[in-house]
Amino acid sequence: MKIYLDAMGGDNAPQATAQGAVEALKRFDKLFVELAGPEAQVRPALEEALSGAEASVRERLTLTDCPEVITNCEAPVMAVRKKKQSAIVDGMLKLRDGQVDAFVSAGSTGAVLAGGMFRLGRLRGIERPALAPFLPNGKGYFLLIDCGANVDCRPEYLHQFAMMGSAYFQAMRGVAQPRVGLVNNGAEAEKGCALTRDAYAILSADTRLNFVGNVEARDIPADTADVIVCDGFVGNVILKFMEGVAGTLMGIIKREMLADKRSALGALMAKPAFRRVKRAMDYSEVGGAPLLGVRGNVVKAHGSSNAHAIACAIGQAVQMIQSGVVGRIEALLPDAPSAES
Repeated sequence: MKIYLDAMGGDNAPQATAQGAVEALKRFDKLFVELAGPEAQVRPALEEALSGAEASVRERLTLTDCPEVITNCEAPVMAVRKKKQSAIVDGMLKLRDGQVDAFVSAGSTGAVLAGGMFRLGRLRGIERPALAPFLPNGKGYFLLIDCGANVDCRPEYLHQFAMMGSAYFQAMRGVAQPRVGLVNNGAEAEKGCALTRDAYAILSADTRLNFVGNVEARDIPADTADVIVCDGFVGNVILKFMEGVAGTLMGIIKREMLADKRSALGALMAKPAFRRVKRAMDYSEVGGAPLLGVRGNVVKAHGSSNAHAIACAIGQAVQMIQSGVVGRIEALLPDAPSAES
């Protein structure tokens, strides 16, 4: 299998992307990676990352010169239309044409979304692709969909999110009937705004979904549902809030455990447990958020991803390929009307 990696995506590019590609190639012996970006900028970082690497790793990594770079400061749609020699556009077209099996980028979220919609194309019956990261819930992970791709939604979009999220959870976690919950400000069916009330009616009527009802914010990380559905505005707030709370709590725990000698001794004894907690809360272990609803395997990694997070994002793409995620989503929408690409 071959994965296309945007070399200049993210705050730590191209060092993190080059090192992440090498780490992933060491982990998956049948993987090929096409690293794409301005060759003059990327090659030094790539050579450094490959220093000491075995020949079997080197021969499975290629560098493609894409001289144009789409930044976060640009209007995504216009950038995708104009910068045809960027890695995001080149990668999406190669994925569309079957030259690669997946696309991974830690770059502009808007550009990845625009590239997925206008260069790769949407699946039949999907009106709005959605970003869906896995987040920790104490017992494992839940899927949050959408987390920022669609700020303004209609009830039908939330229904499509639920179906895509359910299919993705089945494929990636091996759960036959994932529990689907709808984010709301109350558990009762009549609670919420017009969007959530109408969405509740649609979701509860679809027998293909294991819909468990509304989920209040405090219950989201409490293993009440496997797939948490909401519009992109709410989802992005949830995502960023969880990241902030996790970082704050870890900081408070570290400060208090080192506040005096007795606490420091206890911290030393509990260090392995704290390391496991930190690992469970670390976004880099998940890798990124898939862009569900497009005609191909696309993973949007976190903008601040380090090398390990990039490697995990590539690993996520590998699992998507092996699990046939796109086909599973298509199978769940057999009678859906065609959508424009």
